[in-house]
Amino acid sequence: MTLTEIVATTGAPAAIGPYAQAVISGDLVFTSGQIALDPVTGALVEGDAAVQTRRVLANLRAVLHKSGCGMDDVLKTTVFLVDIDDFAAMNAVYAEAFGRTRPARSTVAVAALPRGARVEIEVLARRP
Repeated sequence: MTLTEIVATTGAPAAIGPYAQAVISGDLVFTSGQIALDPVTGALVEGDAAVQTRRVLANLRAVLHKSGCGMDDVLKTTVFLVDIDDFAAMNAVYAEAFGRTRPARSTVAVAALPRGARVEIEVLARRP
């Protein structure tokens, strides 16, 4: 039987609903989607898709760190964009964050995201 561990860190915003920041099952880490919330104030970071993507990825880094892994351990990401025209801006910041790591990725245009966010990203990682 695989044990499941709930992940919670103050380095990322607290969940705004009945879910965990991440769940660890065996050596896999499943994060919840992160939007550009400041972990201290809980407020949405104002700015364009690039600014929000930076905050989202910083939040994910904190959750992954607490889970015992990092960006190099990410296997798959799912990106949600309110405006598909933000793809290039998101993609540039995303490429910086992952460097030479190239996880599988899906990018989906959606009608809306919580709190008026422009970008949401979730990841699946494997702990080393």
